[in-house]
Amino acid sequence: MTDLTELGIKAIREGVANGDFTAREVAEGFNAAVAAASELNAFIVATPDHALAAADAVDTKRAKGDDLGTMGGVPIGMKDLFATKGVQTTAASHILEGFEPQYESTVSQNLWDAGAGMLGKLNLDQFAMGSSNETSYFGNVVSPWRKSNGANTDMSPGGSSGGSAASVAARIVPAATGTDTGGSIRQPAAFAGITGIKPTYGRCSRWGVVAFASSLDQAGPMARSVEDCAIMLEAMAGFDPKDATSLKMEVPNWEAGLNADLKGKKIGIPKEYRMDGTDAEILESWEQGKEWLRDAGAEIVDISLPHTKYALPAYYIIAPAEASSNLARYDGVRYGLRDLPEGSGLQDMYAATRAAGFGDEVKRRVLIGTYVLSAGFYDAYYTQAQKIRTLVAQDFEKAWSQCDAILAPTTPTASFPLGSLSDDPLTMYLNDVFAVPASLAGLPAISVPAMLNSDGLPLGLQIIGKPFDEQGVLNAGLAMQQRANFDAQPEKWW
Repeated sequence: MTDLTELGIKAIREGVANGDFTAREVAEGFNAAVAAASELNAFIVATPDHALAAADAVDTKRAKGDDLGTMGGVPIGMKDLFATKGVQTTAASHILEGFEPQYESTVSQNLWDAGAGMLGKLNLDQFAMGSSNETSYFGNVVSPWRKSNGANTDMSPGGSSGGSAASVAARIVPAATGTDTGGSIRQPAAFAGITGIKPTYGRCSRWGVVAFASSLDQAGPMARSVEDCAIMLEAMAGFDPKDATSLKMEVPNWEAGLNADLKGKKIGIPKEYRMDGTDAEILESWEQGKEWLRDAGAEIVDISLPHTKYALPAYYIIAPAEASSNLARYDGVRYGLRDLPEGSGLQDMYAATRAAGFGDEVKRRVLIGTYVLSAGFYDAYYTQAQKIRTLVAQDFEKAWSQCDAILAPTTPTASFPLGSLSDDPLTMYLNDVFAVPASLAGLPAISVPAMLNSDGLPLGLQIIGKPFDEQGVLNAGLAMQQRANFDAQPEKWW
């Protein structure tokens, strides 16, 4: 029998349905892989029993001839930002360590209803704030990839969904949930040589997801192929009356609609994305991506997104502002950590709890956010950033009169060694420079692995689409995937 951990969502679902193997065999195989990969530190909590119970339920349904669901028999990793009933949910922070929700997030419930099981809760940057997975209270996630020159340097899996990216790339999960606020699905997907899609803002419910920046946060799938992302996104998405920003729209059958023929489609190339400091091999991969899309029948057109250079600074005002508001709930009163120095009052408890419970990057962003929202600075910073956000969105609106989708690099560089940028937050923030504009505009965007660079590390390309046009994004991604034939895997060292 094929090693079941080499299979993705589609192959597992079909194998279980056809009786080639049982869902329990799949769950046992992945449980063993998770247990053997502790050096990656991709999981905060493993839940082998959850995976086995879900698998047994699917096997029972198959014996009865019942429908197995769109994710029937597929065990997945769950980013530890999604509330899971009775299972610790920490957002990789000390302040929530030991917190076990009494409810299930809408996205995770949708996946369980579709027949998926949970292998465990995945590590991430604390409160999803970071681009390298070095801010977790539970330690760094290590990428399964190493440079090809024989160096044993630990590489970054990207962030904040680093545990998700590392575990999919290392074949210890077939797929995982991620969240994307300013690139946190796409950037780690590019670093790890996997596929990840951020859907249109509102496609997936935010209810039960620990909030970072409420007007930007969006859940999405991270998997081994475009097809697997389409299947999983379909299971995750849908209107949720508990989320005021949820889209009241039918969920399309994205899997059935997959079509790599791009005849009649125009793909825009934004001139502003040729930025100083972008790695030469990234630019080469971008040129290759244009050729692949031309080969699929698309016409390549030059476009302009003139406010691109302002998107990143605007994002790093808006996101911390929303974070400072959202994180005010962690006060030591209602749940989570409480640090109460002897003889202290309420304000002392707030201060001590947050000092002990929040990491440095979270504190940095809360301070920035509180500052830009304060009297005297609100108009100078926050109001101006919101105006820029509108201009960025308008740039995309104008572009859609010239093209159907946009091709861009996902990141300005390949993965970097852990620790190499941790003392330079501004350089770290630049990792999101190509990802942030689509987030500010709420647009769907996918990262697809393109090739390996001269160091043997993956490079990703990004397709950005019109609002609600996940199908167009997936189709263009599929066209690239078929031509890239990216089948590289990290050499096992863990």
